[in-house]
Amino acid sequence: MEHAEILHKMILFDEGDARRIQHFLKVYQYASLIGSLEGLPRDQQLILEIAAILHDIGIHPAEKKYGFSNGKLQEQEGPEHARELLEQVGGYAPDLIDRVCFLIAHHHTYEGVDGLDWQILLEADYLVNSYEKNMPEEAIKKFRSAIFKTKSGIALLNNQYGYKE
Repeated sequence: MEHAEILHKMILFDEGDARRIQHFLKVYQYASLIGSLEGLPRDQQLILEIAAILHDIGIHPAEKKYGFSNGKLQEQEGPEHARELLEQVGGYAPDLIDRVCFLIAHHHTYEGVDGLDWQILLEADYLVNSYEKNMPEEAIKKFRSAIFKTKSGIALLNNQYGYKE
């Protein structure tokens, strides 16, 4: 498995928090699937998959520092820890680490999306969040119309909830 060491380190980072571990594993799987279905180039797929694994790495640091972790605090606190983890694993180019950190710093930012890796990360995270948070159908459809752009992401969301449109 290509990302085994990153996955293992992230599971250790989230030790004792099964819900968050399950969450990032699902986001990673959806991101990998959507990226593959959309035909992402290999380098962009790699960045996407690593960012998906690490996207919520800022939750525990934010909770420790502020007592809570909203999306903006996750974006603020995550990149430093992601960079440290990736440097520990080693073997990644600085530009790859920079893009992963950028995606983590923007995984709750829906404006100004400047790459398919960012778009797919948003979609994969929402596919999981909408289910885990039991979001109402109206909210899911509104988000799909406003944010989802990839054919694969839209199809997966529609299939997940049985939407025919």
